[in-house]
Amino acid sequence: MEMKDILHRMLNHESLSREETHDILVNITKSAYPNEQITALLTALQMRGVTVDELLGFRDGILETGVPVKLNCDRFVDIVGTGGDQKNTFNISTCSCFVLAGAGYKVAKHGNYAATSVSGASNIIEAHGARFSDDIDQLNRSLEQSGMVYLHAQLFAKAMKFVGPIRRALQFPTCFNLLGPLVNPSHTQCQLLGVANLDQMRLYNNVYQRLGIDYGIVNSIDGYDEISLTSNFKVTTNNYERIFKPADLGLHVADPAKLVGGSSPQEAKAIFDNVLLDQAERDQKEVVIANAAFAIQVLDQEKNIDECAAIARESIESGKAWRALKKFVEVNS
Repeated sequence: MEMKDILHRMLNHESLSREETHDILVNITKSAYPNEQITALLTALQMRGVTVDELLGFRDGILETGVPVKLNCDRFVDIVGTGGDQKNTFNISTCSCFVLAGAGYKVAKHGNYAATSVSGASNIIEAHGARFSDDIDQLNRSLEQSGMVYLHAQLFAKAMKFVGPIRRALQFPTCFNLLGPLVNPSHTQCQLLGVANLDQMRLYNNVYQRLGIDYGIVNSIDGYDEISLTSNFKVTTNNYERIFKPADLGLHVADPAKLVGGSSPQEAKAIFDNVLLDQAERDQKEVVIANAAFAIQVLDQEKNIDECAAIARESIESGKAWRALKKFVEVNS
């Protein structure tokens, strides 16, 4: 497929098929196009807006050219945010993962280093002394013994290195920013995704429906890409679409200042640990309970959200969440 033909179609405001963007991605990994043409394509897609088929095709190509992960588990969940909300919250999604693991659920968290905050998922995992691995036996051992496996994106999505320099040079978001939540190499069938705006919620809702997975998409009305409890928040799942208030879960409205991850990775780690030790401030603890609750409901759809919140709270207050983290670090050190 000649890139000049693709670019000509883009100039005519045409859309690409899922198969076409898959082939483009594979060709990018073969260095079939000069960087200038890839730059033009990404710019054109960003100006026009990527379609569901185009996004799915890029996803297919990234997974096909990456390192697959076969986990010995039938049902597990990923909790992830799109990032880019510029709120610099502490590691709420990753903290929620250990709450689920403590409650007996299985989690395959896919993540990377921070892009727009002090501490990303990989930063917080590394700060605890855990090592990243792409060894399948090691990954399955971690999931079996701690309930949690961490998949560091750079070890698996090999295609991303081919577009990395271009993305950095462009200095604006591209469709590749949307792909992170969609390329978990374990092909998870359950996912809780936080998005920063309702346009993204609609896009991912259509994507997940096409993929046929169990999902929950959350957005706080005041712009957080997670349930922040600082405002009302919207949740879209396979089964319902609803706006919640914090009080609907028996929780309080949170102070945004309490959710900030600090000014250093060390400060972010301290908040993270305090939540799992049940020594954090109320707002920090409750925001993790809220996100964990909706992730539990994605996995166990027969439970109502009050039951799920109670399970999440018990995981923290009983010490099970902290023990899941300690076991994870032990297995992965």
